[in-house]
Amino acid sequence: MNRLSERILVFSTSDKGGTGRSVTSCNIAYRLSVDGKSVAYLDFDFGSPTSGALFEIEKMDRGVSGKQGLHEYLNGRITIPARCDIRSETNRKDLHALRHPYQLTLFPGDRGGGEFPASAQVVKQCVELLMICQQEFDVTFVDLSAGRSAALEIVLRATAAEPLREVAARWLVFHRWTRQHILAANGLVHGPNGLLEAGQKCGHDVGDLLESVRYIRTAVPSTNEGSGDKDRGPQWAWLRKQNEALEQLALANQLGSSVTLGTTPMEPVLQWREQLILDADVDAKIANEETVNAFTELAVELMDDATWERLF
Repeated sequence: MNRLSERILVFSTSDKGGTGRSVTSCNIAYRLSVDGKSVAYLDFDFGSPTSGALFEIEKMDRGVSGKQGLHEYLNGRITIPARCDIRSETNRKDLHALRHPYQLTLFPGDRGGGEFPASAQVVKQCVELLMICQQEFDVTFVDLSAGRSAALEIVLRATAAEPLREVAARWLVFHRWTRQHILAANGLVHGPNGLLEAGQKCGHDVGDLLESVRYIRTAVPSTNEGSGDKDRGPQWAWLRKQNEALEQLALANQLGSSVTLGTTPMEPVLQWREQLILDADVDAKIANEETVNAFTELAVELMDDATWERLF
């Protein structure tokens, strides 16, 4: 992978739930970690802090107990938030016993926690946390709540603050490959109270912020007709026609290929269970190789400076 000259913050967001935002983000984070990068994963989905479940850490599958998590930290009630080394804490045997070294750290939310306003105290705590992570880790993922949430406002205000203003930040906007999701993703970024408008109110330069946004299309079905599907010819033709229409819709809504980081395919494993897809899953014929390839390619593009050159 091409290496960056500086460490980066990555903010994962979506307008709707069910976009694959969290499961895709954690798989990209995992791929970066096995490539040798130190990676932090911050659970800012305050209403549903379930990142622990994605990494199969049973004791924090709905957040950490004991008032040690990000909810308590951001509200100034504790001075150091809980952190979890995924390799040592996961209950998934093949992830725990993986021979390839990797450094992947989860900062969980609090069990039973909920949304809270973006007060000055919360923003100050957020700035301090992101500065710590930026200094300690090569890549820091911040998994935000869906939509125009308090979490979105918190990080926009924090990254506009002087200590973080010059730190490299990248925004990943996730959407399914459907008409409704394309329109929703456009609205989240370009619409009223969306990322750009809210970012400007928080002190960001709109042009710089837009430059840092890329889209990820998730669970995109194949339109390649199989050799044994001769009886489904009309259906395949219809699917290709719909795909072309979606491409045109995406282009009209500023979600064209030039601002799309990549896509992920339909993956049966992820339809049934949101989890990390390991190489062992492919070797066992449980998961599809193209899914791992997609996550790997997204990790490459995320870290490639050329992908993020000014387009506008």
